[in-house]
Amino acid sequence: RNMSSAGPEGRKKMRECNGLIDSLVYYIQGTIADHEPNDKATENCVCILHNLSYQLETELPESYAQNIYMQRRNISSSEKTPGCFGTRSRKVKEKQQDIPLPEEKSSPRGVESLWHSTLIRIYISLIAKSTRNYTQEASLGALQNLTAGTGPMPFAVAQTVVQKANGLPIIRTMLHVSHPTVKKTAVSLLRNLSRNTSLQSDIAREVLPDLVLVLPESVPGSDIVCETTASICYTLYNLTQSSSHNARLLLSANGLPKIITISMNDSSMFSKASRAASVLLYSLWSHTDLHSVYKK
Repeated sequence: RNMSSAGPEGRKKMRECNGLIDSLVYYIQGTIADHEPNDKATENCVCILHNLSYQLETELPESYAQNIYMQRRNISSSEKTPGCFGTRSRKVKEKQQDIPLPEEKSSPRGVESLWHSTLIRIYISLIAKSTRNYTQEASLGALQNLTAGTGPMPFAVAQTVVQKANGLPIIRTMLHVSHPTVKKTAVSLLRNLSRNTSLQSDIAREVLPDLVLVLPESVPGSDIVCETTASICYTLYNLTQSSSHNARLLLSANGLPKIITISMNDSSMFSKASRAASVLLYSLWSHTDLHSVYKK
């Protein structure tokens, strides 16, 4: 577990180690089957897989990349940065294009297991059944890593999470846990999922009211809450940018007063959340059919 967080070279060596990933997956499948999701070794295995899934899309060997990528997209360095709203002049680049899905192998081996639907379902099962915060956070974090890119693999994983494995109800419950980093990781995963245009209606219907509910009533009071608040605003931005229906859903959930309050604080500590709320407000105003409702 410690070695898996040692950086790109360490991850590369561990992914290439014959039988390692297969053994980790096999062990977790066994503990789930035995109804022991809180086993400490399961936590360690999931944390290793979480680390090995980090930067997976960009670190894959060329042979895998050629097989998986039906079409490669050139991503500029500015788009790779996590802060999509760093300057006012830069256009928001949150959407993930709908692109052909890669075919999935029926019996994955080694590194192929990391993005396979079998492991995705295991993560969702662990989120639902484990009461260990580290296990939940690592499972959510692995899914966050796998959905972070813009190519076919992250897109396919997002489709599996939302449509094939019915993961949204389970992720939604994580929005209401008391553990701040579990909640933050769940929101970050939803932000990634919400970039998929074909999934936005499902996500809005399932979790948009909950996202509004967990927004703070006033300016957040800590760094982690501030980051979570910013992520929620960007997720809501993705869901409402092209959908007047989803913007109405946000209004009916009484989200506007909260977003206005967050946007009005310009202190440096809360600037990330304030900026995200302001971007969301600006986007909501683009729905001209809602102007009269906004004014009320």
